[in-house]
Amino acid sequence: MRQISVLLPTLKPFSSLHPTIPLISFRSSSSFLFKPFSVAFNTNRLRPFRFDFCVRAMASHIVGYPRMGPKRELKFALESFWDGKSSAEDLQKVAADLRTSIWKQMADAGIKYIPSNTFSYYDQVLDTTAMLGAVPPRYNWNGGEIGFDVYFSMARGNASVPAMEMTKWFDTNYHFIVPELGPDVKFSYASHKAVNEYKEAKALGLDTVPVLVGPVSYLLLSKPAKGVEKSFSLLSLIDKILPVYKEVVSELKAAGATWIQFDEPTLVMDLDSHKLQAFSNAYSKLESSLSGLNVLIETYFADVPAEVYKTITSLKGVTGFGFDLVRGSKTLDLIKGGFPSGKYLFAGVVDGRNIWANDLAASLSTLQALEVIAGKDKLVVSTSCSLLHTAVDLLNETKLDEEIKSWLAFAAQKVVEVNALAKALSGHKDEAFFSANAAAQASRKSSPRVTNEAVQKAAAALKGSDHRRATNVSARLDSQQKKLNLPILPTTTIGSFPQTLELRKARREYKAKKISEEAYVTAMKEEINKVVKLQEEFDIDVLVHGEPERNDMVEYFGEQLSGFAFTVNGWVQSYGSRCVKPPIIYGDVSRPKAMTVFWSSMAQSMTKRPMKGMLTGPVTILNWSFVRNDQPRSETCYQIALAIKDEVEDLEKAGITVIQIDEAALREGLPLRKSEQAFYLDWAVHSFRITNCGVQDTTQIHTHMCYSNFNDIIHSIINMDADVITIENSRSDEKLLSVFREGVKYGAGIGPGVYDIHSPRIPSTEEIADRINKMLAVLESNILWVNPDCGLKTRKYTEVKPALTNMVAAAKLLRTQLASAK
Repeated sequence: MRQISVLLPTLKPFSSLHPTIPLISFRSSSSFLFKPFSVAFNTNRLRPFRFDFCVRAMASHIVGYPRMGPKRELKFALESFWDGKSSAEDLQKVAADLRTSIWKQMADAGIKYIPSNTFSYYDQVLDTTAMLGAVPPRYNWNGGEIGFDVYFSMARGNASVPAMEMTKWFDTNYHFIVPELGPDVKFSYASHKAVNEYKEAKALGLDTVPVLVGPVSYLLLSKPAKGVEKSFSLLSLIDKILPVYKEVVSELKAAGATWIQFDEPTLVMDLDSHKLQAFSNAYSKLESSLSGLNVLIETYFADVPAEVYKTITSLKGVTGFGFDLVRGSKTLDLIKGGFPSGKYLFAGVVDGRNIWANDLAASLSTLQALEVIAGKDKLVVSTSCSLLHTAVDLLNETKLDEEIKSWLAFAAQKVVEVNALAKALSGHKDEAFFSANAAAQASRKSSPRVTNEAVQKAAAALKGSDHRRATNVSARLDSQQKKLNLPILPTTTIGSFPQTLELRKARREYKAKKISEEAYVTAMKEEINKVVKLQEEFDIDVLVHGEPERNDMVEYFGEQLSGFAFTVNGWVQSYGSRCVKPPIIYGDVSRPKAMTVFWSSMAQSMTKRPMKGMLTGPVTILNWSFVRNDQPRSETCYQIALAIKDEVEDLEKAGITVIQIDEAALREGLPLRKSEQAFYLDWAVHSFRITNCGVQDTTQIHTHMCYSNFNDIIHSIINMDADVITIENSRSDEKLLSVFREGVKYGAGIGPGVYDIHSPRIPSTEEIADRINKMLAVLESNILWVNPDCGLKTRKYTEVKPALTNMVAAAKLLRTQLASAK
């Protein structure tokens, strides 16, 4: 129940019930159920008066909400602050305004359980690290409340020390900052953010549900700090961090919190009995502190295993359980098999990871079946996960095709869907809203723009072959070396160069038809020439054209493929202030014409050195798009693979001898449960091989992979059969190299990144040389490449020039040393 104070002026008499006492009646609205009441006004008194009444919000809940703002307000505020153009107070003001707007939006929609502490200046796991005072010693934190200096140094590094490792958040494109822990970490309550944000909402009249990353998931997502044995049990720290959690809980209770949400997403993983026991023990130890609070344990991204379901639903101090019923459809069977009496079921039926409008009729049917099991007053309609992973508001999309737009729902619309389902469940169904939804669902199923029979036929024909190149990789590398004549430890970059304001302006003006195509091509040509000459000055061996014509590595290709739609403001946070704008794959995919040949040919004509053709691979285009949910993802991926295959072969015909097909997101799509991983890896790796199975032995195929844990899929990476793979390495303490120390033999070319491009820090020649030496300890010098971790798009030339100069100098130093050793 929410209490609302209303201030009313004196009104003239109008009621027929009494000539001098007007009667105002209130009816139910879209947001609340109002208990019937009337208010009598004494018209003899010429002053307003206040009265209170209660409204009941529906049983609805949102797991979390995007932080960046509908127009990326937080991104711009962060980058302005980092650049020294604005103050901490300016940044805090933007953040506070965003939080207020988000909370108000949910309240206005009628959401009962509104989350707080889901906002973050960088990452929610980093926020938890700050809360626990688990700051690595290199940041010289001396205690007290953690401020922006220490917080952003952990996230981004600074002039003297590198950032903490960043890796993918489960199977999403969001990245989190990995905690570095060990037996000597002294935990202390060092960030009061959760309590402060709860109080901030309360001051606005909103009683929110504070959200914390759960203690067990926090530890399971951590890694042993540098110098700590890799075998160190992170869960052994549970008794050291629980006292801090208890302090937070105590402060939240004192501030008036009635609910608290613990996000424990690792519960969807394959957990052994030891890890499961850790959950039971942790929440048993928290039980007394949590007394008097309603406790929600929230899970998402996959099915909850049967043993996990049994364990968590047996926890005594827990009031409710949140389940992803979109990606976790098997969890429905577990619930139907038995749900604890008297507990709340938070049913995640609205997809937090895609942009398709909910099938309200189907969801309502599911909810009605669950209501019988959980009880009418114990079922809460929720999102499948945080809406962080979807775009913010469809209302900002004024240029999107109206038919396609009718099929979609962004975060703001999903909030409305949640409340509409909660209202319908309580007997107050908005018939017009449900009818419009049903019409949109039918339109999407019958629309001719969704299906292309020729594409479906071509994709179906792929299943008879594994699409491997005819010659093995070692023979191909010999043929390529004869043609390319590269030095030992060849240097290259990953693709993009800094995108200056002038460059972005030229692209924007061309798109808006403010400059001619000729003027645009001239501007891009000048930029490409500048980048080519710069790389020649650095003495880099295999060049790139810098990608000045590209807005995003996925969107750029999607704009030139059929079956894709695009947004103007459909931004989604990837990490920190970095946002991506995923295309929407709504139909069958094909390539109407060549996409990159013009630019790559132009760049190759400017140099005698090899120029890489730069493409994004089918699995990455799939995983970094909002994908149609009306056919298997594998089918869509095969269609994209055929389109990229056409482009690869056209590049080869145009004389491009090195072609990079980025599969930055291959690991990201790996299902969380081991039983489902082999099938995914089979079609994902097959899709990559389809793209380049038709090229000559002398054409060198590169691929690139971004931040992830690759060690468990190294054999699938080998099975991709690329000639050269460049891969993130520097930010994760050379974790990748451990797989080679353990005896995995890799015969293709490989370039583990030698420096972190996500940090403004410039590594020295000696530091890079040291990294290369570590690589040479486990990899043969004739297959090792030297390159940064990732593309340079987000960096400045003042950072890129010295960093690449030092990288080439380090490679040359090592070449000299290797020659001397021989």
